[in-house]
Amino acid sequence: MSSSKSSDNRFVYREFGDDHSAATQRAIPELPPQQQNLKIQASRKGRKGKTVTVITGFQTKPEVLAGLVKQLKTQCGTGGTVKDNEIEIQGDHKQKILEIMTTLGYKAKISGG
Repeated sequence: MSSSKSSDNRFVYREFGDDHSAATQRAIPELPPQQQNLKIQASRKGRKGKTVTVITGFQTKPEVLAGLVKQLKTQCGTGGTVKDNEIEIQGDHKQKILEIMTTLGYKAKISGG
C-alpha cells in the first residue's frame, strides 16, 4: 500500500470534484462609483480610545478597495486598512475623505456626530 498518494489530501469523501473555491466565494455586485452610497463616520468603539474614520457602503471587489485605501492613506498622511468591505483610516479625516470621494465620483455623506 502506498500512503504517499493520500498523505497530502486526507479527504474520505469529496463531492463536486477537486476544487470548488470559486463556488464558495460570495458574489459581490460591482457597481460604478456613481451608484454607490457611502457613509463616512468617525468611530472610537473597540479601538482603545483611538479615533478612526470608517467608510462603509462599498459594493465593489477587494482589489478596488485595496487601491482606494492606498490612495486615501497617501492623501491623508496616515495609516489605514480594509476590513469586512469597509475602509478604516486612522484619525478623524471625515471632511477630507468626503472631498476625495466626491472628486472620485462616489456619492458620499458624513453620518454620525
